[in-house]
This record gives sequence, C-alpha cells and structure tokens, in this order.
Amino acid sequence: MSVTIGLKGEASDMVSRETTAKAAGSGSLLVYGTPYLVALMEKAACTALEPFLEEGQSSVGTRLDVHHDSATPVGMEVRAEAEVTAVEGRKITFRVSAWDEKGPIGGGTHERFLIRTESFLQKTYDKI
Repeated sequence: MSVTIGLKGEASDMVSRETTAKAAGSGSLLVYGTPYLVALMEKAACTALEPFLEEGQSSVGTRLDVHHDSATPVGMEVRAEAEVTAVEGRKITFRVSAWDEKGPIGGGTHERFLIRTESFLQKTYDKI
C-alpha cells in the first residue's frame, strides 16, 4: 500500500492555558496559540502517513503556509485535518484545515518528506 491523493489524517486538542499564545510567547492573549495550531496540523499529517511508514522510516515537515483566521478561547476543542493533495517521490503535500466548535479557524498547505530515520539523524548529528 502507498500514500495516495485524498488520504486524510485528523488530530484534535483541547485549548488550555498551556496552549495559548501567551504560553507560547507568540502573543499576550489567552487564546489558542498559532504555534500550537501549526503543530496540530502537522500532527494530522503525521497521522495520515503513519500506517504507510516502513520500519525505520519517518517523515519530516519541510514547509508550512498557514493562516490562522479566528481565535479560540480556553476550554474549546480544536480539530485539524490534513489531506494529501500531491505525491512526488518522497515529498507529500497536504491541504490542512482547522476548526473549533464554532467553525473554521484556519488552513493552508504543508509539505513533508519521507526519510530513513537512522541516516537522517546521523546526518543531523554530524553537524556537531
């Protein structure tokens, strides 16, 4: 089985004081922080790919173009969806979307590359 266009993954998060813009240092308000929204979108993409990864394989995020259009207060749930829109060799492109309990809050595109974990980490740690 391989990754195909239309494949979807989902993830959700309950907004808490620890996942606010204030906690992330990306703002001063107690609303869902954009860094957490981005991480949730990446998690949805990882969830989509997970069943297709071979032993010793993982994926890494390489590009995000995200808009965060509506604030979500502490106590509300946020959910994200990632849908594969292109597969080019090891590069997988997703359309990402997010909603809270009242409606859409953001979206965009995300790219991930399939990698061999051991060689990726070796190359990374060779930097030091």
